[in-house]
Amino acid sequence: MRKYNFVRPVLLIVTALLVRSIVTNACMLLGMEAEPASSVGFMAMIVAAFVIFSRMNKSRRKPSDK
Repeated sequence: MRKYNFVRPVLLIVTALLVRSIVTNACMLLGMEAEPASSVGFMAMIVAAFVIFSRMNKSRRKPSDK
């Protein structure tokens, strides 16, 4: 495993779980029931994971100088 960065996947997982927790708690504070709030939190977790993953990969790409 050449130059594998263990921090990137951990950061991705921690960010996704943190977003899920914050969104679920915010929805429940605004009066949602537990099940729909959990579903909204899960959707927010998926969106956050895609955003973080795309930003990580964008910073890793190097333009070709030809």
